[in-house]
Amino acid sequence: MIVLRVLAVACGLLALNATVSAQTKDTLVAALGAEATMLDPTRSSAGVDYYFTAQMFEQLVRFDPDLKMVNWLAESWSIEGTPDKPIIDVHLRKGVKFHNGDPLTSADFEFSYERLRDPKISRLSYTQANVEKFEILDDHHFTLHFKAPDGNYIPNALQLWAIPKKYFEAVGEEGFAKAPVGTGPWKFVSRSIKEELKLEAFEGYWNKDARPKVKNLVVKIIPEDLTRVAAFKSGAVDWIDAVPASAVDEIKKMPGVKTFSANSSNNLYIDFPAYKPDLPFSKLKVRQAVAHAVDVDAIIKGVLFGQGERYTEVGKGEAGYDPDLKPYSYDVKKAKQLLAEAGYPNGFEMPCYNLITPREPNVKEMGEAVFAYLSTVGIRCKVQGLEYSAWINLGRRGRNGPPEMDGILMWMWGHGLPGDPAEPWSGMLHSFVPGKGFGSYSYTNDPKADEMVEELKNTMNPEKRVELIKQIARYKHENVLGGVTTYRPVITLAWRDNIDFRPWPSGSWRAFQEVSFTK
Repeated sequence: MIVLRVLAVACGLLALNATVSAQTKDTLVAALGAEATMLDPTRSSAGVDYYFTAQMFEQLVRFDPDLKMVNWLAESWSIEGTPDKPIIDVHLRKGVKFHNGDPLTSADFEFSYERLRDPKISRLSYTQANVEKFEILDDHHFTLHFKAPDGNYIPNALQLWAIPKKYFEAVGEEGFAKAPVGTGPWKFVSRSIKEELKLEAFEGYWNKDARPKVKNLVVKIIPEDLTRVAAFKSGAVDWIDAVPASAVDEIKKMPGVKTFSANSSNNLYIDFPAYKPDLPFSKLKVRQAVAHAVDVDAIIKGVLFGQGERYTEVGKGEAGYDPDLKPYSYDVKKAKQLLAEAGYPNGFEMPCYNLITPREPNVKEMGEAVFAYLSTVGIRCKVQGLEYSAWINLGRRGRNGPPEMDGILMWMWGHGLPGDPAEPWSGMLHSFVPGKGFGSYSYTNDPKADEMVEELKNTMNPEKRVELIKQIARYKHENVLGGVTTYRPVITLAWRDNIDFRPWPSGSWRAFQEVSFTK
């Protein structure tokens, strides 16, 4: 078995080295552990999609490497109207072109808005729920009229993506998926699923100060940690993400290598169907037992090699972080007592679904450790490992196909950088509302939580939002709703020292916005 594994790695490296042999210094080869599920940002279903789309597509504003919001495709914007019915007034930057040469206009953002608000297209249609009207004033000036305040719109970079209406309508959904066109610094060349994405620097890119100075970018998909690291060590690839937690110290000490470590913007948690009355998790004491059964700190230390930051509902640095809100203590005796009081003195058996694609370092091993801890209090897992596509589909509510998720699910929903939990809570804490987008990945059905999440969405005053986030976090925590929060991964990127790479937070620090060869 070991021999076969080594041979597979060796064959993989030979293939990669064959690619390298044809390279010149105008081509950067990167390797990611996971890949996007789609290339259309209006259809995005998961944070991993932005690994690819963040290279090609752009928004009105974005966060820079110092996590400060800066105007991007919007030259300026302001909030007008009244407190009850605000209006966001946007002036687009002039001279911006799509990769096919079409100029960026207000009509392209109107097209994006129409796609994002349609629940048949977007899994995040609730993000547009409070917008009453999109009004084009001229080619570079439009307004968004809200029927109610929307405090989530601004921290989420004004939500909209630049999508070329004329091109999209000409090629259709299928054509756009195969040959996407954006305004970003990289334009699409080709994609081979589970193998690679090829991009070319966009010569007509509008931002002359922050742009790649490498002609070609090849993004290899290498899920296997051993193979990805071996490819980097051998020089087959120039840049890797998700350095395995056990190898971080070694890679940081390698001569000729630069690294970057940071919070990944992701938030992991243990979820379960609390909304199903016939399942144990509908009982608060069972949910509390799960929270007490798992030693998250030990997992971070032993399984993640310290490459994780524990959080309780809201992470450090996020809007509404409350240092007084403490995690549940690891207490096996108390967990067993709670299960007995809930009517399960002998525990119970349950399907347990684990992500095996390395979306985050050691995420598979982390899930296995959680299941082992649960078994010690009597929650016996029938473990099922899932690749990313199967995993994301299992978690989604209201889909056609196999039965709804019926057990324990290792899940994640990024709060972003610098971090705001409001939009994720709309999707994973608010109860599922078919056709409206709310609760698209939620296993909770709690009217008070729904009311609080909706109040937060409708609150634009920053100070009041912070206070509401703290209130929701405490209610969520005390009632163990939306799962048991665990940790925020710390990721490490590594690249050769002949490369000048400045990490931008888009795509969880994987945006090749500013990259060049130095020697």
